[in-house]
Amino acid sequence: MISRNLRHLRVFLAVLELRSLTLASARMRISQPAVTQALAKLESQTRGPLFDRTRQGVFATERGQLLGARVTRAFGRLDPALAALSPRLCLTASSSQLAALIAVVDTENFTLAARSLGQAQPTVHRAISQLETEAGQRLFERRRNGLVASRAAERLAQAARLAFAELGQAEADMAEIDGREVGQIVIGALPMARSVLLPQAVAEFRAQRPHQPIRIVDGLYDDLLVGLRRGAIDLILGALRDPAPIGDVVQERLFDDQLVIVARPGHPLAQAGPLSAATLAQQSWVVPREGTPSRVQFDGYFARLPEGGPRGVIEAGSILFMRELLARGDFLGCISEAQAVAEISNGTLHRLEVDGGWKDRPIGLTLRSGWMPTQAQRLLLERLRSAAAGIGR
Repeated sequence: MISRNLRHLRVFLAVLELRSLTLASARMRISQPAVTQALAKLESQTRGPLFDRTRQGVFATERGQLLGARVTRAFGRLDPALAALSPRLCLTASSSQLAALIAVVDTENFTLAARSLGQAQPTVHRAISQLETEAGQRLFERRRNGLVASRAAERLAQAARLAFAELGQAEADMAEIDGREVGQIVIGALPMARSVLLPQAVAEFRAQRPHQPIRIVDGLYDDLLVGLRRGAIDLILGALRDPAPIGDVVQERLFDDQLVIVARPGHPLAQAGPLSAATLAQQSWVVPREGTPSRVQFDGYFARLPEGGPRGVIEAGSILFMRELLARGDFLGCISEAQAVAEISNGTLHRLEVDGGWKDRPIGLTLRSGWMPTQAQRLLLERLRSAAAGIGR
């Protein structure tokens, strides 16, 4: 694991820029042996030389260039947030202090933060106090129900999360050079993606990367978005939002999908021909959750009715739950066409004809703005794009 010693990483960047241990030691105001020691530790952690030493100077190896790109991005995230509090923090802040800050921002409690870090509570409290002393201001307001972070503290915590994520990406970059598969790829998957697009793409990816760790995180869109923005999730796959939810993420359309209305075989409306909104509004439904693009479209379909939409509504995002419930009564389900295609094809569900039809909706990727994927992540993105080419419209 690459060291989170920010001082050593700053020394490394100085050598990378100045191509001289002597000049780097002068800039960092440490001895040349201290520079050599910092580089030796980093080279041990990255499993190879970061520089070639010549009479003309020191020049970055491929390993050094890759690490330099990631470390530069990490400090590009971190230093503006540190300097906004105090220029000195760029020199004095440590990764352990920043980790404590993140934990306290997340838990709003020193004891819970210490527990999450596996440290003693006084250690965490001392780290926050040191940051506050350097910043010359309180980072948290103490209230009865917990600690409330200042805006500056929240900005710094977010910057630190993304900086640490870049260093995690650096470990994967280093491993690629040695032919090792390191660094877990974390995918936030919305319901349609979990059952249709993702399995095919992951199967193809696994054939090329048999040992690469992958974690699929399912959940509500808003929760996945928080994880993406904090660097805990690499990408979100599913229905896109219009407009994009916030300025620090970008969306990439992969294909267009459409909603369908389904019922059990033999449902009284199965052979009724094109069904009007008024008829459908009288039925009992299984529909997507409030706030999702599918639900917005579903509610919009009934918006022109004076009496409004259906009242007997069960919210669920699982095709398995929907299928089992529809099999037990005269319910109707509203779901992605791509998600239900297998059940419709094998006769488990029956697709109803609906008057007016449905608009297409974009399915795709949501990524952090400026995100630089590792080689393994790029390969997975290629597999997702390839799998999407044969789905939808």
